[in-house]
Amino acid sequence: MRYQTNSTSGTNGVVAAGSNTAGNGINQLRAPWGIQYLPTISNHLYITNYDGHSVMRWIPSASSGEFIAGTPGTSGSTATTLSNPRGIKLDSYLNLFVADYGNHRVQMFCQNNRTAITVAGTGVSGTSATQLNNPDGIAFDSSMNLYVVDAGNSRVQKFLKL
Repeated sequence: MRYQTNSTSGTNGVVAAGSNTAGNGINQLRAPWGIQYLPTISNHLYITNYDGHSVMRWIPSASSGEFIAGTPGTSGSTATTLSNPRGIKLDSYLNLFVADYGNHRVQMFCQNNRTAITVAGTGVSGTSATQLNNPDGIAFDSSMNLYVVDAGNSRVQKFLKL
């Protein structure tokens, strides 16, 4: 598979989300890190704002998006806030899973709900089997078991679906 590029003129890249200016407005991203796009179930891009402590949903190439998780520009450790979110995944029900890097946990936001449930990690950095230290990436297997890149512990943790 190949993609059209022209690094000399830069004419082939098209902004799909954001405005080339970092910020916490509905038309801005602030250190975007993770992205998820599942066109078979949603026509939106889901993007983590690492420095914006939030998750946004965008229709590709729209002039603005909407905040769907976290409080834009405000770090926190409650069920409605995030701290430097990184990895992101959606399940087939459009539930959103976020690697909450700064809070050492993985949060699940049910569709259209801004209050999360902690599904992995304790919120405190550690090395035990129940703890995470700066979770980064997220993946699911065919049984919906959760795999988490536990970056600060140099390991990948597997959490079984209940």
